[in-house]
Amino acid sequence: MRTHAVGPAGKLPLTADMLLNQPSGNIFGLSLNVGMGWPASQLLGPEVLILSTHGGLRAEDGTPVALGFHTGHWEVGLLVGEAARELKALGAVPFSGTVTDPCDGRTQGTTGMFDSLPYRNDAAIVFRRLIRSLPTRKGVVGIATCDKGLPAMMMALAASHDLPTVLVPGGVTLLPDEGEDAGKIQSLGARFAHDQITMDYAAEVGCRTCASPGGGCQFLGTAATSQVVAEALGLALPHTALAPSGQPVWLDAAKRSAKAVLRQLELGLRTRNILTEASLRNAMVVHAAFGGSTNLLLHIPAIAHAAKLPRPAAADWARINRQVPRLVDALPNGPKGFATVQVFLAGAVPEVMLHLRAAGLIDGQAITVSGEKLDACLDWWKESRRRHELRAALQKIDGIDPDDVIMSPGRAKSRGLTPTVCFPVGNLTPDGSVIKSTAIDPSVVDKDGVYRKRGPAKVFVSEKAAIRSIKNHEVREGDVMALICAGPMGSGMQEIYQVTAALKHLPFGKHVALLTDARFSGVSTGACIGHVSPEALAGGAIGKLRDGDLIEIVIDREKLEGSANFIGENGEVFDAEEGARRLALRSPRADLAPDPQLPDDTRLWAALIQRSGGVWAGCVYDVEAIVEAVAAHGEAREK
Repeated sequence: MRTHAVGPAGKLPLTADMLLNQPSGNIFGLSLNVGMGWPASQLLGPEVLILSTHGGLRAEDGTPVALGFHTGHWEVGLLVGEAARELKALGAVPFSGTVTDPCDGRTQGTTGMFDSLPYRNDAAIVFRRLIRSLPTRKGVVGIATCDKGLPAMMMALAASHDLPTVLVPGGVTLLPDEGEDAGKIQSLGARFAHDQITMDYAAEVGCRTCASPGGGCQFLGTAATSQVVAEALGLALPHTALAPSGQPVWLDAAKRSAKAVLRQLELGLRTRNILTEASLRNAMVVHAAFGGSTNLLLHIPAIAHAAKLPRPAAADWARINRQVPRLVDALPNGPKGFATVQVFLAGAVPEVMLHLRAAGLIDGQAITVSGEKLDACLDWWKESRRRHELRAALQKIDGIDPDDVIMSPGRAKSRGLTPTVCFPVGNLTPDGSVIKSTAIDPSVVDKDGVYRKRGPAKVFVSEKAAIRSIKNHEVREGDVMALICAGPMGSGMQEIYQVTAALKHLPFGKHVALLTDARFSGVSTGACIGHVSPEALAGGAIGKLRDGDLIEIVIDREKLEGSANFIGENGEVFDAEEGARRLALRSPRADLAPDPQLPDDTRLWAALIQRSGGVWAGCVYDVEAIVEAVAAHGEAREK
């Protein structure tokens, strides 16, 4: 036991100017740095903060000392180390901080989901506070992988307008040699309840599904789509999204990103030069071409808001999706459904962008974090050894033609790929809704490319009741499920993948439609309409539905037009206008209520985002709108 120590050797590289003119915190910061073991002779290099979502505690050999929440952040610390070592070698002073993130797969069907989307805003705030809490930083490297941590990181970097920043995507996990991907596996319970699988089968494939210890899921869900969007925005280096976690090509992304942040500093580039209206539109175009998760309709507006750019509205998304063909055949959209690591080997974002550039759909003058314009990056990619070797590797390893994974517009059309998202309106969705129309099972779509559905409503005021009804064989072919009280006010706008996964993987599920004010996992498919607005608890028409009401859904997958209407009751059928009139006369259901376990933290989040434009504005905190509302309330009370 000791009470004193010698302290670090050497002297701080102080000058009279520093002592006279710098804040005491800057001077004491140097003392802290040498106290943690940094050589006193190397203190004055540019300080770069590496922020990550790393979770868990790994031994030197990679075995767990304490588990993380998910594979997506389990190996992220290796990327932090790679970036830090490169920064040090280049004469910079790296710092590291972390805000770990939850797993939407782990919280499916639990009250943990009530914190999922609100976490994104909280994490973005903490990331921003950490950036500002290192006042001497000259740049930021953000490393993140999954559904909420990665959007939060992008929001934080986007708000760092006057700093060089780079995003390093955390990559993807590998497919098991035999078994099921991490999307299908989440329907085990529903399939077992319907005698589709045995207990032994569930136990065996469930053990193998996360085939490698790091990276996001193998499908193009919210995590993978967020990685794609980060690169399309120019925030990540070319061909870094969807790299296989733990492999050399993945580690190399961190090393190159460390160089890139210092190059930006040298060139005088800042995040405000990267994130522009052009780069934002590029990201929306690439999202459409990939067939990405509908959750990015929440995250891209939030990133735009952080960057002080105009937030895209539903009309902007609809316009882009009408213009842009889907070019990528990935899980869960199909038709074959290749894994994300196979999409990476086929060329991922830059390969898709080559097709989009040829079609005149992207702005090649946008600047990327490489310091080069997008056009220059794509020119490099087209002729690169990396491109040719990796695409050849896909053919050699898995026997897959890369042009079957990422297609030209003509080839995609011939394979039946349709545009990505549609925004149905109607008397049940007066303020909008969204469906990933490209992921409706083609066998239930008419020959003219239109999905048409009429069926009786089965109304559920909780996800628990909905999944129980499916497992108990109470939901049948032809039904239209309406899951309400699941929007921001009811559940924090929970994700309901256990419901949509059950419908996808049960034989009758493709003949069941779903309407909800909740949101969907990026791996959700089928005739599922989410983000229904207004939500039930905000007086939305969906909150007036009764069991047995006749609902009509029409989705044109080519024109991207759709509707969801109440058109009948008690055996009587009428038009949508009459349905709207009758809904207006109805009172809301008596059983409408937030979930009794909804946390106060989430209730506060819901109130704040409602004042900030709500779901279609990205579920952000618009400080000016909130302050104005609070001030107006205060003035009203004084009167």
